[in-house]
Amino acid sequence: MPMSATAPPAPAPAPALLDRTVAKVTARLLPFLLLMYVLAFLDRANIGFAKKAFQVDTGLSDAAFALGAGIFFIGYALFEIPSNLIMHRVGARAWMCRIMVTWGLISAALAFAHTETAFYWLRFLLGVAEAGFFPGVILYLTYWIPAHARGRAMGLFYFGAPIAFIFGSPLSGLLLDLHGAGGFAGWQWMFLVEGLLASVVGVWAFWYLDNRPNDATWLTPEEKAALNGAIGAEEASKHAHGPKSVLAALSNPKLLYLCAIYFLIQMSVYGVVFYLPTQVAGLLGQKVGFTVGLVTAIPWVCALAAAYFIPRYSDRTGERRIPAALTLAVSGIGIAVSVATPSPFISLLALCVAAAGFIAVQPLFWTFPTGYLAGAAAAGGIAMVNSLGALGGFVAPNVKTWAEGAFASGAAGLYLLAATTLLGALLFLGLKSMGLSEPERIAPSTPDALRTPRAVSPQHQP
Repeated sequence: MPMSATAPPAPAPAPALLDRTVAKVTARLLPFLLLMYVLAFLDRANIGFAKKAFQVDTGLSDAAFALGAGIFFIGYALFEIPSNLIMHRVGARAWMCRIMVTWGLISAALAFAHTETAFYWLRFLLGVAEAGFFPGVILYLTYWIPAHARGRAMGLFYFGAPIAFIFGSPLSGLLLDLHGAGGFAGWQWMFLVEGLLASVVGVWAFWYLDNRPNDATWLTPEEKAALNGAIGAEEASKHAHGPKSVLAALSNPKLLYLCAIYFLIQMSVYGVVFYLPTQVAGLLGQKVGFTVGLVTAIPWVCALAAAYFIPRYSDRTGERRIPAALTLAVSGIGIAVSVATPSPFISLLALCVAAAGFIAVQPLFWTFPTGYLAGAAAAGGIAMVNSLGALGGFVAPNVKTWAEGAFASGAAGLYLLAATTLLGALLFLGLKSMGLSEPERIAPSTPDALRTPRAVSPQHQP
């Protein structure tokens, strides 16, 4: 149950015990959460691999494809908040199982979407089914990982997107190459196999996940007490200084500002993700298949490295705002250069920089809302940030298509997305004026073994 706003904070646990417990929790939970995110990202982004063959078989126009690709995020945004509030009430075991099983079945059903109407409805329902997954995991990590280690934990979770493309890109390409096997087109095989994998892992989640530390039979009583003491102290501080209710969180100016930043980040992500296989195929002069899938994985290897090192640097120094702004700005520059250069090699290198930036900035971003919100306000607020941010995934492909038509240039769309990415970097710099600068600052001189959660300072009060 959420801690009352008037409950006294628990005594701080011994730092060495807390560090060992956090390491144990990370080793137990993060690999499985990572697997879930890999499948989530693959099932929402594999439409980019299916694009060309899917359009040939169904006759969908570029505009219809862009609408169908983006409409996923409408359903996703509409149901994010209620889904996360349900998870906060019933627990992650049952709710994550429900989310994954239903989204997997709907994703598999896309194999039979031969009309515009079916495509639109299934993409919309896929968003409805998956709603609450990502903010649910972010909320779930606040139950298990204290603030001082949350940046690197989220960095590990964000390995999911790069891994989905490092291994998923060749897998998707290989499945596309099965064209004609069993009477199915390659894109049908891709949707069927990857969707059903998600449903299987969803059933596994019900037996693997524990709702809270007190439910974990794999933690000792001392380890449970260490986690409960650290996280309980943080929750008490956030209850004292942040919004007290879901409604207060949803109308909070600081949270709305964070929504704007995340919206721009997601425009960057999905403006590139949905079209990356096609862009790489153009650079190589080949059709989308296994070879293109292998090359498409290269930018995500770079993103994987960035998601490892940048959050660790941020946790070590306690700096969030400046590293986040610089990381996102570099991503915007990479997006612009990828279409500005005539050299395929430099273009691919720029895509590596772009992907590294917009993936690595996100673990840093999430330290701000999770360092500010607690309890039901956290469940609703985190979901709102993610749902409004997810609308960026709807806007990006449609704005990209509009810009290309309006300016009669295939590069105009990515130039526009580069500009919105740079705007997001500027908004990160503005966090200081909003009283949200460095929500989890740890003095750089503090040894790792002695780190304990920091109380929220007066600058973080609403």
